[in-house]
Amino acid sequence: MTRTLKASGFLGLAVMMTVGMYQFVLLSGGSGVPGWMIGGHAHLGVLSILAIVMGFAVPALGVTGNLRTAVTGLYVAGQWGIPGIVWLGEGAGVALLMPTGFLWGGCLIASMLIMFYVTVTEEGGGTGSGPTGMPTADD
Repeated sequence: MTRTLKASGFLGLAVMMTVGMYQFVLLSGGSGVPGWMIGGHAHLGVLSILAIVMGFAVPALGVTGNLRTAVTGLYVAGQWGIPGIVWLGEGAGVALLMPTGFLWGGCLIASMLIMFYVTVTEEGGGTGSGPTGMPTADD
C-alpha cells in the first residue's frame, strides 16, 4: 500500500511539472496563465510531495490492516480529486463538479485524522523500523 502512495506522489509530481512547463510555454508566448491552472498546479505539487512522505510515515508508525487501506485510498483520492476538480470544474467549464471539492477535501482530512489517531494511540510511537532502521522521533 505504501508503494501506491509513493507511486501516486511521483506520478503527481511528473504531471505537476508537465503543467508547469505548459505554463512556461504560455508565458513565453506572451499569454497569461489562468488562475485555475496555477491553483491546480500548486495543489497537485504539494499533495504529491505529501503522498511520498505518507508512503514513509505509514509503515514508520506501524499503520496496518483496514486503517492502512483507508489512509492510502482516502489520501490518493484527495490528492488527485482536489486539483482535478479545479482543472475540470474551472478549466473545462464543468462547474457541476466543483461541490465535490468537499468530498475530496474530506478524504484528505479523514486520512490525516486516521494518522493522528494512530500517532496518539500507538504505544512507543511506532515500530522504529523505518527505511533507515533508525527509531522514529517521539516528540
